[in-house]
Amino acid sequence: MSGQKTVTPSASSLAASAKAAKGRGLPPLEKWNPPFCGDLDMQIKRDGTWFYEGTPIGRHELVKLFSTILWREGDKYFLVTPVEKVGITVEDAPFVAVDFDVVGSGQDQQLRFVTNLDDKALASPDHPIRVVRDPDTGEPSPYVLIRRNLEALIDRKSFYRLVDLGTHHEGWFGVWSGGQFFRIIPSVELPEGE
Repeated sequence: MSGQKTVTPSASSLAASAKAAKGRGLPPLEKWNPPFCGDLDMQIKRDGTWFYEGTPIGRHELVKLFSTILWREGDKYFLVTPVEKVGITVEDAPFVAVDFDVVGSGQDQQLRFVTNLDDKALASPDHPIRVVRDPDTGEPSPYVLIRRNLEALIDRKSFYRLVDLGTHHEGWFGVWSGGQFFRIIPSVELPEGE
């Protein structure tokens, strides 16, 4: 017996630890290496709604707090504090890009995304846009990297706006932002008239 107290993770203990560790900006999760304490019954749905024990978390500020301690390793997601690491379920991406601003045009264009939790990211080589197409239906799922290795699913209305800004470049239809061209679909696969 090591004499170390066993930690039983809960949403309230995680919130308290996150508040205690929060300074300016995001906590330094990459510097923390707490023990894995098991999985927590917490889920982020595709629409960005967070659930705890099957119930939506209604306090926006609490969800924002949890999002600051969200960590991804491969395809697994965790909430990490200096003393505990718990697994959670993410249905698709942990954030939803709900809007973006456009500054400039053409190759100088900049697209600044905002998420459902008020994170902001300029699409660029550091925050790339990627589009995954369903192999059966061809339906696109567009994403933008928000921070660390956490992405936001770009919502439908924002994706339609991106398509309206799209242009052709080297055989692809896509958008420019932050000095980089982000591919959406091969030009030859676009329906006639696009």
